[in-house]
Amino acid sequence: MFAVIKTGGRQYRVVPEDVLEVGKIDGDVGSIIQLGEVLVLGGDTPVLGAPTVAGATVAAEVLDHKRGPKVIAFKKRRRKHSKRKRGYRDEITVLRITEILADGKKPSVGPRAKRTKAAPAAEAAE
Repeated sequence: MFAVIKTGGRQYRVVPEDVLEVGKIDGDVGSIIQLGEVLVLGGDTPVLGAPTVAGATVAAEVLDHKRGPKVIAFKKRRRKHSKRKRGYRDEITVLRITEILADGKKPSVGPRAKRTKAAPAAEAAE
């Protein structure tokens, strides 16, 4: 099953366990959020929204908050000794899609436990 969601003015086609980068969304790292603007639910019988599918949500786990690559806007007017350089970096939230929910259901999957670094094999053998 897949879904097409809308967040931050962009549309994304998602399936469970997808990891995607979207515009900044409020939420603590490790928490589960629900994305409510579901435009299409796909599968055996696809459901198209008008404009959204009623009662459908997508549950996602917040993995990280970071900044995107630097974008530079440089303008130059030739022979006028005039130039302008400006840049910015977008705020990005990294999400893992946990579930695609229909008919107003609540997410059944909670946040995953944090992984700890495994001990090296040499120390484990002693």
